[in-house]
Amino acid sequence: MHVAALWRYPIKSLSGEELEQARLTIDGVHGDRLVHVRNHRGPLTGRTRPGLLTLPASTGADGVPRVAGHPWDTQAAAALVRRRAGDTAGLRAYAGPERFDIGNLLVATDGAVSRFGHDVRRLRPNLLLAGVHADAEATWPGRALRIGDAVIGLHSLRMRCVVTTIDPDTGRQDLDVFRRLRGEFGGRLALNAWVIAPGTVRVGDQARLVDTDATPDHLGGWIVGAPYPE
Repeated sequence: MHVAALWRYPIKSLSGEELEQARLTIDGVHGDRLVHVRNHRGPLTGRTRPGLLTLPASTGADGVPRVAGHPWDTQAAAALVRRRAGDTAGLRAYAGPERFDIGNLLVATDGAVSRFGHDVRRLRPNLLLAGVHADAEATWPGRALRIGDAVIGLHSLRMRCVVTTIDPDTGRQDLDVFRRLRGEFGGRLALNAWVIAPGTVRVGDQARLVDTDATPDHLGGWIVGAPYPE
């Protein structure tokens, strides 16, 4: 099997940017989810503000996250976010592990995505692996992936949420997507993962399953109740 695609999400809940290569650090993909949307009550995500999911985000040549081309800490970026998330919404930089919902990586496989039958971007993975049978990923938790020097721990299948029902291009909702996830996959699709050993991963790189006794130092973010730093 091999790496078919890579994504980074420089601003949490905004659209992702597809990469040809990604530097994996102990803290996940370098530059991933460095900024989030918040209001006076705490973080805001695509679960309750689905309009955010189609708002373009990218990383500038200077490493600064951008909203539709505007550096994240500018008035232009703030105005775009408020239109999607409400008048009290703003942007904040935070690099702690709580910014990830579960682990600091999400791994999808082509066989399961093909059975799912919808755009893989609805799942918001960091890595898509090709050459994998549809039933295989369910047997992977507890093992690891070695891709070059990088080693990725595979923790568990991801319980999916309403974000999967939002078309990543149009923003239209299709609840049949969620019904299919629940009916055919028990609501779980793609793998919660974390970086065991850093390395650079490229599209086309070969990947292989290996055994591991490693365990993640941190799992679970704000969405599952981790304290939000004020």
